[in-house]
Amino acid sequence: MEEVDKILIHSLRQVGTEVGEDVLSVKQFSSELIVEAVVRCLRVIEPSLGSGLSHVLPPGMSARFRLGMSLAQACQDLGYKGEIGYQTFLYSNEPEIRSLLMFLVERLRRESAESSDQPAGKSALLQRAIGAKIKAQLSVPWVPPSCRVPFLCQSQTPGSLHGFHARPLSLPQSSKVSRTTTKELKEYCQEHLPPVTAQMSQQPSVPASLLEWHAAELSAALEWEGEWNSQGLVSRLTPEEYKARKRQRFRKRIQDQLRHAAQSRSDSQHASRSSSDLADLLRSFTGGAGGRDVLAKGTRFTHTEKFAFTQEPEKAAQQMTTAAESLPSSRRTEQDLQAQQEEEVTSLQGQLEQLSLRIEEVGADVKKITVAISQVSDELKQKELGNAEKEQSLRVKKQTMDLLPDAENNLDKLQVLVEGSAKRVVSLASQWEKHRAPLIEEHRRLKELCSSRELESTRRLSEIKGLHEKIRQAAEEAKKKEGLYRQLMTEFETLPKDVSRSAYTQRILEIVGNIKKQKEEITKILSDTKDLQKEINSLTGKLDRTFAVTDELVFKDAKKDESVRKAYKYLAALHENCTQLIQTIEDTGTIMREIRDLEEQIETENGKKTVSNLEKILEDYKAIRQENSALAAKIREA
Repeated sequence: MEEVDKILIHSLRQVGTEVGEDVLSVKQFSSELIVEAVVRCLRVIEPSLGSGLSHVLPPGMSARFRLGMSLAQACQDLGYKGEIGYQTFLYSNEPEIRSLLMFLVERLRRESAESSDQPAGKSALLQRAIGAKIKAQLSVPWVPPSCRVPFLCQSQTPGSLHGFHARPLSLPQSSKVSRTTTKELKEYCQEHLPPVTAQMSQQPSVPASLLEWHAAELSAALEWEGEWNSQGLVSRLTPEEYKARKRQRFRKRIQDQLRHAAQSRSDSQHASRSSSDLADLLRSFTGGAGGRDVLAKGTRFTHTEKFAFTQEPEKAAQQMTTAAESLPSSRRTEQDLQAQQEEEVTSLQGQLEQLSLRIEEVGADVKKITVAISQVSDELKQKELGNAEKEQSLRVKKQTMDLLPDAENNLDKLQVLVEGSAKRVVSLASQWEKHRAPLIEEHRRLKELCSSRELESTRRLSEIKGLHEKIRQAAEEAKKKEGLYRQLMTEFETLPKDVSRSAYTQRILEIVGNIKKQKEEITKILSDTKDLQKEINSLTGKLDRTFAVTDELVFKDAKKDESVRKAYKYLAALHENCTQLIQTIEDTGTIMREIRDLEEQIETENGKKTVSNLEKILEDYKAIRQENSALAAKIREA
């Protein structure tokens, strides 16, 4: 058991349990240390079960009972089949604690064996820890604010929540930066590019921006992979050639769009040149005089300019001389000018609205006329088709009427023509068959060749896809092995260097040698027991056979001789006494085995610390009664 306890203590220290150096066996574990060890193991095996449990034993007895029940339920949920309850943790029993810790350590090794296939390293461990924390928080149901306990108040409070506002980031490992980056770009990324947290004006935007950037990179990678698997492999080009061709098509499309935009701009300039046509159209909408008034109207700037430069010279000079003398009159002039301009603007807006309504009415009329023209054109086309059919039928009827006066000769001529046409059709058919046979053979040959090439191309395409899949799997496996290598290197670096490997090897070899010796001794004892059992069986059988033969011989002579009859009675009594003696020896062996079993049970019960546990239970009972009385007093005071 000492080696088992050492292995358990070493495993518990690896998961973070603070086991003292003076603790050498499970027998020395206190209730606080048992609770801490179990909670640490639960947090590693199943974070959702161990995240809500405290690894520190609370001072109150009711809280201790609740924690013990929670730990027992968590261990049962993991699959522990032994007897477990709050008493297992509060009133420790060495065999039960040892079996429980052995179960948890076995689960730890199983989890570590399963996680060895997953990506390793500090980043992978951090990602798994974050995922486990998020999963545990998502598994907790939402509770209204008035019903939340302190633990839920920390995780479900809306005070730390922020809106999702993403900002563009500049990262050196972005896919937009090519692999063949320049020296200047590398120098900028290494020396001048600020970190991500410094690029944001608001700190709550950093996680949102990182998530947005990561989602964009991931979606771009997935989109490129899907496009390459669906179109790139079929094009039979390398990825660089496929990207170059796609980039060329994109540039050509941009050039076409720019050319179209330039052409539409030139058309708009040409339309601006024909402003006289627009003026005529406006005159036609509003009449001749009104149209001239509309075109004669200008903007506010033109009115101001005309007002400033078309004044009479005398009035201008007079205004220049009197400007400094009469400042209030100039202010009134500016107010009158502003009111006049506002009146012009309102009048122009009214005229513009009238023109817009007129344009809409004319547009509706134009649409109606266009629809009517399209309907008339369709009817005209249909009538033209009907006239063409009637002309064709009329032409046939006219030719038939011309042939009626000389019907017999025309029939003979028609018969000759029909026969000649039939002969010509037959000759053409024979010639076609001569040409058709080699063409059909060539078509079949080319079709078979095309099908074989298609099969070959599909086979090669499937092989290429399979190679791509193997390459991807090999790359993933290489990444996993690199991560595992880094994790093992970090673990190796963290291990103490003063302990030599030979000591552990020697210790393991000694344990293996002891196990082999014990196994050999057990095998020897079993073989000796089997030999003794065989010897006992053979002697018992020999004794039964000897008694049967002796009984038969003596019984024959006992009918004739009185002394032989007494000897027969003594023989029967001897056999019965021997049988009782053997039975007594067997009963004695059974009793001795029961005694050994009872002694082992006594040792086990002594190891359970029943007396000390009873004393602890009495003390805890007194503590609970005191707590209950204190709570009752508080309730009465309230």
